[in-house]
Amino acid sequence: MSYPHLDAAGHPRPQLVRDPDWRDLGGPWRFAHDDEDRGRADRWMDPAASAPFTGTVTVPYPPESAASGVADTGFHPVLWYRRTIDVPRPAAGRRLLLHFGAVDHRAEVWLNGRPVGRHEGGHTGFTCDLTDAVGRDGEQTIVVRAEDQPLDAAQPRGKQDWRRDPHVIWYHRTSGIWQPVWLEEVPAEHITLLHWTPEVVHARVRCRLRLARWPRRPRTVTVRLTRGERVLAEQRTLLESQETEFDVAVPALRHGQDLDDLLWSPERPQLVDAVVELRDAADDTPVDRAASYLGLRDIGWDDGLFLLNHKPYFLRFALQQGYWPASHLSASAGELRRDVELAKETGLNGLRVHQKIEDPRFLYWADRLGLLLWEEMPSAYAFGALTVERVVAEWTEAVSRDLSHPSIVAWVPINESWSVPNPALVPAQRHFMDALYHLTKALDPSRPAVSNDGWEISAADIWGVHDYTQHGDVLRERYGHASLRRGEIAEQWPGAKRLTLEGVRHQGQPVVLSEFGGATFEPAEGAEWFGYDTVATKEDFAERLAGLVAAAVDSGLAGFCYTQFTDTEQETNGLLTPDRRPKIPLTELREILTRTRV
Repeated sequence: MSYPHLDAAGHPRPQLVRDPDWRDLGGPWRFAHDDEDRGRADRWMDPAASAPFTGTVTVPYPPESAASGVADTGFHPVLWYRRTIDVPRPAAGRRLLLHFGAVDHRAEVWLNGRPVGRHEGGHTGFTCDLTDAVGRDGEQTIVVRAEDQPLDAAQPRGKQDWRRDPHVIWYHRTSGIWQPVWLEEVPAEHITLLHWTPEVVHARVRCRLRLARWPRRPRTVTVRLTRGERVLAEQRTLLESQETEFDVAVPALRHGQDLDDLLWSPERPQLVDAVVELRDAADDTPVDRAASYLGLRDIGWDDGLFLLNHKPYFLRFALQQGYWPASHLSASAGELRRDVELAKETGLNGLRVHQKIEDPRFLYWADRLGLLLWEEMPSAYAFGALTVERVVAEWTEAVSRDLSHPSIVAWVPINESWSVPNPALVPAQRHFMDALYHLTKALDPSRPAVSNDGWEISAADIWGVHDYTQHGDVLRERYGHASLRRGEIAEQWPGAKRLTLEGVRHQGQPVVLSEFGGATFEPAEGAEWFGYDTVATKEDFAERLAGLVAAAVDSGLAGFCYTQFTDTEQETNGLLTPDRRPKIPLTELREILTRTRV
């Protein structure tokens, strides 16, 4: 069996797919605001309590958005959802699971009035086992309560505004259900986690696997890796506990002159199909079976260079907010795919996904079409014990969910000291930054991690610098010298704060201009807007962009990230408009962004 490549609709969990098909629960749900927070006391979760649900919302679009059909951007901290489905009781030895891609921020779920799950963290998914709450065959009632406090500064919120209306660089909120909801029937003993970590130089792939429960009898796990019709590996391992980790030898990777047909890169995004089978060790009867995929590639850094498959690779990125005018942080599978295609068409080889844990369907298309990504944790805004607890828990879930995607090449738990405003003066804040770096490296040592991108750099495998000068000659003076690859940066204050914290020493990390540019067209009179500078015409915009990109490419930098990919609400400094139209002809844009060093 080869991996069933996804169509435009997309599977919501593309690296762990089972037969038979999953059941999408997107579409109309009954809906109610609960501004007085009385739903629990009045038992809105009971199947008979239909009266409060007078509205309708289109899931998975947030109720603040037009796509949801609600389009209410006011403060509504508590939301309730209700849907009746027709589903039979699962057969003996089977379980019925309800999956949520993301619910912002705190969720409680009931089936037929019985609690079946809860989760905190608005950017990562969770699963509810419905089996024991399913009544007789026929209609079953799902109720979801979502709580998203707009004024909670200790809540990871990214670019979601805490004010009623968007201001400066913050946008309308995305509350409640905003990623797919789906049903899946599985064996009672089933695979819940698959991690793939390629080690090309050692001709192997490390597989980590977790089951839903401790196995009642010893099991075997068989992994089969294929590239088209070519079998790359097939290996069977004994499993005697709930989780195991083992290496799968890939002999084809030992042929050093024949790697191009196997290695993943943006230029050749070749994926390897994987089938994982769980069987009884005694009689070989099947227990569970899942299809997955991976990319064979290594990421590294040395001598000031970013390395892809052990070769220097210059990063040509833009900052991606992942926001759509009609649906906010949510998007259809087709829209997610189109953003990856547009990034490729403009000449970029990557996107820095900013203040958002992106939908796995977007990550799939980046894997399949070939686009590098930096994944970044949405920030809280106030430092304290509650922030630490929330960020650590949610970031751990995000890294665990996404570490098998070959497109992701860096982890960024904090941006521009958000939530840690004084790490140079408050030791606890610097400890938090550094702890997130080390936590990330413990979860995934195969990729670079950046504890704080932009300035006040502490523990980091990449030195990310944010510099919004609008003059190419200034960029050349600051970064256009060979010693930059040794970490020798003459200007310690190119942005709002000091670039490196006390005691930080360069150890071969690449220096990347991870935010720069940001010019906007002259806004209409009276319009609210944000940009780092204005230009009056398309010609001026092209000239400004070309000058800044040329300075970045000709420098000692390892890459750049232009701010930003698309206009987003009042932040009008994108390469594209909010509806994804290039601001200058696409051929001209591509020529500028693919410029090579002179």
